[in-house]
Amino acid sequence: MSEIRYVRGDATVPSVKGVKVIAHVCNDLGGWGKGFVLALSRRWPQPEAAYRAWHRDRASNDFGLGAVQFVQVEPYVWVANMIGQRGTRTGSKGVPVRYEAIATALGRLADKAAELDASVHMPRIGCGLAGGKWSRVEPLITDRLARRGVPVTVYDHGDGA
Repeated sequence: MSEIRYVRGDATVPSVKGVKVIAHVCNDLGGWGKGFVLALSRRWPQPEAAYRAWHRDRASNDFGLGAVQFVQVEPYVWVANMIGQRGTRTGSKGVPVRYEAIATALGRLADKAAELDASVHMPRIGCGLAGGKWSRVEPLITDRLARRGVPVTVYDHGDGA
């Protein structure tokens, strides 16, 4: 079993050797334009383009809560677009985060990480715009990734944001 490692820094620039998967949570509306995705898009155009195409063609693919799209952006770097939030706004149905969808997506991420012999890097997924609580997301990461021996690094940006 691995431990989750916490570091300060930018999850889009993991400084470890080997294959890396940068994981983040997307919404199920096809929206890409706020939060961590902006940092991804500044580095690589492919994850956004792939996500938008995946959403556009959703009638004929697996786009939906719990699904994951893996996009290779460099020879040893992949981005995992994980659908883990319903909509983008907090409203009568609560916050957008969907913990069960994140759990499903993390299971798929673990399979891919094992296949690639990769480490996983992420911000505190589901806890920014999605409105989730880390106390509920962290155990999912431990259960789905760390317990399977997948090395996970969680990045806190700058001054503890």
